[in-house]
Amino acid sequence: MKKSERIRQLDERLRAAGVLHLRDAAEHLGVSEMTVRRDLAASPDLFSYFGGYILPAGGERASTYRLDTEADAHAEAKELAGRAAARLVEPDDTIFIDCGTTTPRMIDHLPVTGRLTVITYAMNIAARVAGRPNTSLILLGGLFHASSQTFSGEEALRTLERLGISKAFISAGGVHAQHGVTCSNFHEVPIKQAVLARAGAAYLVVDTSKLDKIKPAYFARPEQFARVITD
Repeated sequence: MKKSERIRQLDERLRAAGVLHLRDAAEHLGVSEMTVRRDLAASPDLFSYFGGYILPAGGERASTYRLDTEADAHAEAKELAGRAAARLVEPDDTIFIDCGTTTPRMIDHLPVTGRLTVITYAMNIAARVAGRPNTSLILLGGLFHASSQTFSGEEALRTLERLGISKAFISAGGVHAQHGVTCSNFHEVPIKQAVLARAGAAYLVVDTSKLDKIKPAYFARPEQFARVITD
């Protein structure tokens, strides 16, 4: 396959998926990972490469989402959704709590008996969980993204491979029947997808302002979740 054809196919695949692992791209094209790396380097106008993942060019910089400006939007709806999600947690669960401004509303309503374990890659979640009684915290590390207060990269994904997750509570910026579940930040996609693959049950936690919306970074189909929890 010629280089121009590989780049065309890679661009089409990336547009459909939103983000691609280097290994998956190489398998799709039937070439080595080194060949894909060369193609990426030759097409900086089309592709970015970050922590083993291929993103659209400028994908790490394109998002206008900022946690601090989103926190107060739809506050009452987010509180209701967070409380509803917390009611699904049992005292000895090992749960994953995603980043965002709705999922933190769960934390004050989680069980304080038993021995709860919380896994997250979000600093705002970790800060609130750290002071809770009878709660163990696992913070996934990597490269820090200030706008969303999250970490990303191969280190976080390797840690997830060693963990069991009974329930996952996933956030999103958009939920659409046809175009799926999306978020604003491409760097969040690999972790969200890895958690979905490992969790015993996954719940989508969003306020109703996210319904029928589409954000740039696709990561799941609605039917991958046991339930959509909202206000």
